[in-house]
Amino acid sequence: MRIFIYSRVLKEKDAPILQELIRTLDDLEMQYIFPRQYWQQIESMEVLKGELDVLDDWEDLVSQQVDLVITLGGDGTILGCLKWVVDSGIPILGVNLGRMGFLADIEKSRVRQAVEAFRDGQYTLDKRSVIKLESNIELFGKLPYAINDFTLLKRDTSSMVTIHAYVNGDYLNTYWSDGIIVATPTGSTGYSLSCGGPIIFPSSNNFVVTPVAPHNLNVRPIVIPDDAVVSFEIEGRAENFLCTLDSRFETISSSVKLAVKKADFHIAMVQLEEGNFLNTMRDKLTWGLDKRNR
Repeated sequence: MRIFIYSRVLKEKDAPILQELIRTLDDLEMQYIFPRQYWQQIESMEVLKGELDVLDDWEDLVSQQVDLVITLGGDGTILGCLKWVVDSGIPILGVNLGRMGFLADIEKSRVRQAVEAFRDGQYTLDKRSVIKLESNIELFGKLPYAINDFTLLKRDTSSMVTIHAYVNGDYLNTYWSDGIIVATPTGSTGYSLSCGGPIIFPSSNNFVVTPVAPHNLNVRPIVIPDDAVVSFEIEGRAENFLCTLDSRFETISSSVKLAVKKADFHIAMVQLEEGNFLNTMRDKLTWGLDKRNR
């Protein structure tokens, strides 16, 4: 069994977790490989010794016939891992070294237990939908995809922007706001939630369109089916606007035509048998917790 270990940065305080993971994989006689940039950090900090296999891009990952990707970090680390797994179907197991951990929900104290559970087949695959961006100019290179959300935002001034939105070519609304978000069910617990959007179950076949600080008080988030194509025209006092896919961004002008739709592939997250979305919501958002009588 071959494991790809992915993280964006190695913090000194997290080095023991990486070492525990490596000990576990060695004990279970599993092979492991790293992205080159991450391995260079490991090597410079002398966390691990010896020569190990490293990869440069997603094509290398597919050619190595990897069985599992283990991410070390928070939800942002999993979002960054999209450029590696793309449409390969390789499952991702997220070890949470961050704060919330909606996606990376394996606590660091359970690394060995999680790897053993995967080896023994004691898991399910939670398929998460992906957003694809289409535009009349090339944006985001070969990776016009997002797990969480797509956004259009003001950039150069404090003035609001005007965004005309369409669903399958039919006029939806004009938003006078700081921007707009189109989130997947996975992204419904992220930026969209902080802007008043609803939480959507991961298995729901929906997108949520959420305005950012709308000037019209009667404008609210709206849930639409994810087989729809949502397109936009943007205008404002500034010449440039911000377009994002998860944590990546591009600067665009009002002449750029944009549309988002559901990608034709999913991201597969490893879910241990005792975990589920409701447990995660109660734990991460402290739902139902009443401290008045404690």
